[in-house]
Amino acid sequence: MDSPYKIPAAEPQMLPVGRGAQAREIPFIAQHPAKSAGPGLFWLSGFMSEMSSTKATAMAQWAAEHNISSTRFDYSGHGISQGRIEDGTIGRWIEEAEAVFSEVTSGPQIAIGSSMGGHIALLLLRKLMRERPAEAARIKALVLIAPAWDMTEELMWKRFSGEVRSEIMERGFFKQPSAYAEPYTITRRLIEEGREHLFARQPFDPGRPVVILQGLLDVDVPASHTRELTTFLTGDRVKLIEVADAEHRLSRPQDLDLLFSELGKLL
Repeated sequence: MDSPYKIPAAEPQMLPVGRGAQAREIPFIAQHPAKSAGPGLFWLSGFMSEMSSTKATAMAQWAAEHNISSTRFDYSGHGISQGRIEDGTIGRWIEEAEAVFSEVTSGPQIAIGSSMGGHIALLLLRKLMRERPAEAARIKALVLIAPAWDMTEELMWKRFSGEVRSEIMERGFFKQPSAYAEPYTITRRLIEEGREHLFARQPFDPGRPVVILQGLLDVDVPASHTRELTTFLTGDRVKLIEVADAEHRLSRPQDLDLLFSELGKLL
């Protein structure tokens, strides 16, 4: 949904990603102050969310007010991006996140991932640490908001009834009702491809600070799911902050104040 927050006008630009039949253009908004006051902020949206959401726009406004660069984008099939959500996969969205991070941002960055964006942020960091350590070193910290780690397996497949699983396998998709928008289309391809990108509770040391914000009234990404993440993120640099009266979105003024307070400490 569009945000009530107002920031200096910035027109989306397009970044080509992929080749051949997989070629697509990913819209992004990058704002760079004349003189940066610290690491930039790199925003990763959730499933079926977009860079014009309340939290993403508020982040960009806060960054502009503090002379910090910010970058946000729409995954393919989301927001104003090309493509259909039905063609989306975790691997496809990681590829887009990596392209925007590497080709649009520069210098140190703090990656902020909301819901599925938290999963993508962790996967992007893991991928860069394995394949491009110098590029991974630019990520100075992670801020995860209700992180939906291993989303397709833990929060979708394992929670679906036998009837829904059968529909996905036989029909190829399932329309999942949503409290926030139109029903989500969950495809067989999304589920099966997602199994190539699981943490599967194996120890992972991010090697930098990780701050996690979690609402205790969240039914989409339950607090128990997030607490479990802290059991296999190693390195003793993980900080979990639970908000007793918050639900999934964590976009109320007091939630945003908390987010910005934690960002200020990292900066």
